[in-house]
Amino acid sequence: MAKRTASAKKQARASVRRTQRNRAVRSEVKTKIVKARRSLTEAPVAESERYAVALEAVRALDRAASKGVLHRNNAARRKARLTRQLVKLGGMPAKAPGKASGRGAPAAAPASKASGKAPDKKAAAKKK
Repeated sequence: MAKRTASAKKQARASVRRTQRNRAVRSEVKTKIVKARRSLTEAPVAESERYAVALEAVRALDRAASKGVLHRNNAARRKARLTRQLVKLGGMPAKAPGKASGRGAPAAAPASKASGKAPDKKAAAKKK
């Protein structure tokens, strides 16, 4: 059935504009990822150059995810793969010294009580 209402026609026009814009962003991301992979695998390139190209690809992925063009998990997966390749070739350190791993493990948990619970403000106010 054809779109008849004015709002439906307007949404169709807006959809075409969004599609073009999203396609351009997606294409840019793909291009930067391909350039980064080529800099990692092809002829000898300075390490700083490799890192810069990979960082540019990561930024493009972040931008696309923030705009909603790519799903954030999709962008995270692509960044992880690119970073893994970079680390494998020695382009950057595997872990930054003094930083906790990004997998949810805290660096040092505070040992406030034996029970492991945080102090309850309401219970402390009742005791007073």
